[in-house]
Amino acid sequence: MKQSLKSLLVASGLVVAMAPIANAQSLTVDVPRLTLEVNNKIAMETIKACEAKGIPVSVTVVDRNGIIMVQMRDSMAPPVSLPISQKKAYTAVMFNANGSQLVSQAEGALPTLGEGLAFMAGSVTISAGGRLFGAVGVSGAPGGDIDEECAVAGVEAVQMDLEMM
Repeated sequence: MKQSLKSLLVASGLVVAMAPIANAQSLTVDVPRLTLEVNNKIAMETIKACEAKGIPVSVTVVDRNGIIMVQMRDSMAPPVSLPISQKKAYTAVMFNANGSQLVSQAEGALPTLGEGLAFMAGSVTISAGGRLFGAVGVSGAPGGDIDEECAVAGVEAVQMDLEMM
């Protein structure tokens, strides 16, 4: 009896000792990322959507951390539109909201921080299946609403594929 109790305690101790090893997967995070090809397609389709309206723009696609994945400028887009598109994309992904939803934030204290934020229309998030992948920002159209329409078109070009993942 004493021997079986000792064996049971040893076995229990091994199970407890092995528990952290069995749960090692819970110590890591899997972060889905879009491929370069998908990011390029979003950028190109965004430019094409504005090009069809006769508007040269710049576009920036960022990942979920706000890091630039793709940046393109139409040959005739104003040079200043490139950094503006980056700020729009960065702001959208940091706040997980389209630029047009963030316009009211421009009146608060956040814009004074100088953190590369742009609280204006012209950006949309890239998400599917409840996961945020990044954002696309556009600049160069006469209004942010048009920039945002083009960004929507770029994301819609891959949305179905993202939903099927």
